[in-house]
Amino acid sequence: MRQFLFFCLICLFVSCDDGDLQIETLDFDNSSIDVCATVAVNTENILFKINDDEALILTLPANILKNEITPEDTPITSNVTESGPSKITYRIFSDKVSKNYFCDDIPPISPTVIDEIPAKNGSVIITTVLAEDEVSFEHTIQLDNITLETSSGSRITDLSINDFGVVTTKP
Repeated sequence: MRQFLFFCLICLFVSCDDGDLQIETLDFDNSSIDVCATVAVNTENILFKINDDEALILTLPANILKNEITPEDTPITSNVTESGPSKITYRIFSDKVSKNYFCDDIPPISPTVIDEIPAKNGSVIITTVLAEDEVSFEHTIQLDNITLETSSGSRITDLSINDFGVVTTKP
């Protein structure tokens, strides 16, 4: 009987397959937000963070940022999907990437995009306060429940990108 139980346990462990589960950590904590143009309330804004050969790109629709203080208990929320209104894309490049890749009228030939992974769902949470100069507005951007899914269906988990950063607008 003992040998039979031992044999069953061995079969159980050998037959279990984790598939091609790939857990990856995205770490943009030490990266600051970059933009190509001045952040404005009435235009679509593309914000990005670069970490060597990878980038996290956040596209915010026009008029989601407002030059007014948001109450603490009711921040502005926008849903993240592949088709909008807010979009998040994670890109892996063949080599170290710079701001020029995103801001030049014609992107440089190198580095090339190895993989582009869009966020399937989640939300962007924006809290706005009056800046110290009492003219500008500071928008704290947070990401919540972001799910990135590769074309093969693998999910990227353990996302350390909850605090995306702060941008400033002027009236």
